[in-house]
Amino acid sequence: MPQSKPKVSGLPARRASLKLLDAVLRRGETLEQAENAAMQGVSGPADRALARAIVGETLRWLTDLDLLIDSATKKRLPDDAKPRSVLRLMLAQALRLDTPPHAVVSTGLELLAGGPRRLAHGVFSTLMKREVSLPDVPTLPDRVLARWEDRAEAIAPGLIDPPEVDLALKDAGETQERTVAMGGVSLAPGHIRLPRGTPIERMPSYDEGAWWVQDLAAQIPPRLLGSGGGRRALDLCAAPGGKTLSLAAAGWQVTALDISEKRLEMLRENLKRTGLEAEIVKANALTYTPAKKFDAILLDAPCTATGTCRRHPDVLHRIGPRQIGEMIEIQQSLIHRAVEWMSEGTVLVFAVCSLESEEGEEQAAWIDATFDLESVPITSGELPDGIEPTAEGWVRTHPGMLADQGGLDGFFVGRWVKR
Repeated sequence: MPQSKPKVSGLPARRASLKLLDAVLRRGETLEQAENAAMQGVSGPADRALARAIVGETLRWLTDLDLLIDSATKKRLPDDAKPRSVLRLMLAQALRLDTPPHAVVSTGLELLAGGPRRLAHGVFSTLMKREVSLPDVPTLPDRVLARWEDRAEAIAPGLIDPPEVDLALKDAGETQERTVAMGGVSLAPGHIRLPRGTPIERMPSYDEGAWWVQDLAAQIPPRLLGSGGGRRALDLCAAPGGKTLSLAAAGWQVTALDISEKRLEMLRENLKRTGLEAEIVKANALTYTPAKKFDAILLDAPCTATGTCRRHPDVLHRIGPRQIGEMIEIQQSLIHRAVEWMSEGTVLVFAVCSLESEEGEEQAAWIDATFDLESVPITSGELPDGIEPTAEGWVRTHPGMLADQGGLDGFFVGRWVKR
């Protein structure tokens, strides 16, 4: 009887990373959407984390990886050719994850057969003999270079590594004490930054409920509403709930509305863990009619989420004009609804975690031109050190800001009040 082929250690993780890469680049899926199917057969959190790391680094450095591959082939491999995909993953492991070349070869070539396998082996070996390296800063794909234009050079340094872990504190007065105790750094009152990979749920202070995970940029919109003092606030599109928690901790009576029951369940769990309170409403904001008036409305609107490219590098390769156009329509419909619920003195904060000007600056200009609202300029004193408002009084962050301190997500935020 023929001998069975020996199992290659780590192969399931590499197979999963190939499936994830294919789902993003060929089908335009998010990594989150593709993960359940791609991770079939991958056992254990370590292998799943490895698969995510491989595909994440591949997507972050894809343009530069392709340039290396093209430098070692006589005829350019098609973008969707399997050998190119496998080589991308192999090079990402060798050049970004410091995987030994022999381990890269033994696991990578198992994903191919015949001629493609020999081709990949030859290209990889050639590049390793040349002792190639990646640039200091990733080269952004042409599709985002065209959209981000003058900002692209500033954004790129923020994409070198995955983000660290940001926490928002329930009590900003404990910032210094908890920062020291947790071995982190603080970039603003009520904020702590921990090294990436910190096992959050295993931290001794997790069950205390004194903090929750929330990027520094995402902490800005609820802060702009200030102290609640028992007043009512509506958090539209609230789940998974970081902004609801921030508002509740600031003394607002919060109604948290979202259409996703699964994501609202995460909010319920965090409310229970932190001991904070909010009214949770599962409804479509476009058909919902509130039974009461609100003093403030926070609309962190659905968007292309290109501002999260540090942690979700798939957005660099799957977002284009069609997706941006669809989001613009949804955002304007939600803004219309929010304005309908405003009465004199009601404050509206509009935010998106997008780097696209069409979803941020252009939407703010549309609000100014369409509604009887007065812009309330955001001031430097309301923002973390190193972040300044725009000339219009808006906030625009991007991953390259504070890059020497770990960066932050890309957000646009504006604020208005009903006349």
